[in-house]
Amino acid sequence: MFNLTAQQKQTALWLGVAAALCALLYLLGPVLVPFALAAVLAYMLEPGVAWLVRKRLPRPAAVLLMIVLLGLVLLVLALILVPVLHKEAVALQQKFPAIVERLNTSVAPWLADKFDVHLRFDAETIRGLLTDHLSSGSTGAASLWSSIRVGTSAVLGIAALLFLVPMVLFYLLLDWPRLLERLRAVLPRRWEHQVVGMVKEVDTVLAQFLRGQIAVMLALAVYYSVALALAGFDVALPVGILTGLLVFIPYVGYGLGLILALLSALLQFGNWYGLGAVIVVYGLGQVLEGFFLTPRLVGERIGLHPLAVIFALMAFGQLFGFVGVLIALPASAAILVGLKHVRNRYVASSFYRE
Repeated sequence: MFNLTAQQKQTALWLGVAAALCALLYLLGPVLVPFALAAVLAYMLEPGVAWLVRKRLPRPAAVLLMIVLLGLVLLVLALILVPVLHKEAVALQQKFPAIVERLNTSVAPWLADKFDVHLRFDAETIRGLLTDHLSSGSTGAASLWSSIRVGTSAVLGIAALLFLVPMVLFYLLLDWPRLLERLRAVLPRRWEHQVVGMVKEVDTVLAQFLRGQIAVMLALAVYYSVALALAGFDVALPVGILTGLLVFIPYVGYGLGLILALLSALLQFGNWYGLGAVIVVYGLGQVLEGFFLTPRLVGERIGLHPLAVIFALMAFGQLFGFVGVLIALPASAAILVGLKHVRNRYVASSFYRE
């Protein structure tokens, strides 16, 4: 049997505790979503709170002010988005008969000629498709009930997020300095200096990441607004701003802007020019973001090669889905700091030198 020293036994014990804690966090993943989101927001807002405190504003008031400012930013985005959606919905309702007629005179003959598919786009056809889908006996009823339950759960989840996140965010920001001190106090004394140094490096890298991401968002907001305006879109400014500012949410911001632009093209132009303009503008925007702006403004700031940025986005997306894409670059920045210390230890070791 192995004869372990007291220090080795203690290390093994704490490694086991850490593994159990990681397993518990994994099992409680859905419950921890609002807390994780609040922690990310607290990290982003803490510099602003600290600045206000240095200006002699009481910390509770500074925290409340930063949360109010965040809420105002989100409200402005909503005020930009909701009128556009309302306008598009009203226009779609008014022009729907003309759109259906255009489909019948152009798309339907093309489908019949190329693919021998005979369709007629009208209200009766749509009603029939919905009836066939929902009227499949008990299976259809069960599917509908399942969809209702899923929708209800989603609404409750959103309501919980809207209620919990601001509350958790307030208490995290209020106690942020004390939380950091408590975390530092539980570190093993022999590791304290090294761990604190690595955390400060990671903090610096993440700050650079946030500044780079903001630069990308502003650049894309300007690009989409100008490009759509040059193409003649009436809603160029709101759609362009939304697409650019929501780019920090991978796929969602780009997808929402693309859908709004396509809908605007369909309603405003009613021909292939509008659709072609949207494809060109958003295709070039994706290339600009993926191969130039993000690698240069974000990757270089956090010390990642442009190819490493692209690989990180693909790898984290494959491993963790949407959340993985969202955390790919900041997580890669933190890993980069750890790998730099591992490399320094390796180069200083006898294994490397001998």
